[in-house]
Amino acid sequence: MPAKIKQILLWLLFAFLIYAVVTSPDRAADIVEAVWDIIVQGFSSIGQFFQALMD
Repeated sequence: MPAKIKQILLWLLFAFLIYAVVTSPDRAADIVEAVWDIIVQGFSSIGQFFQALMD
C-alpha cells in the first residue's frame, strides 16, 4: 500500500476514534475497559501456561 494512502487511512481512523469518543464517551469507555480486560486475561493465561510447564 502506498505511504500516502496509508497515512490518509490512519488520519481517518484517528478522526473516527475522536468522533466516537466525543459522541458517546460512556460506550467508548466500556469498549476500552473490555479490550483491556481481554489483554490482561491473555497475559494471565500465557503466564499460567508457562507456570504449568515449569511445574
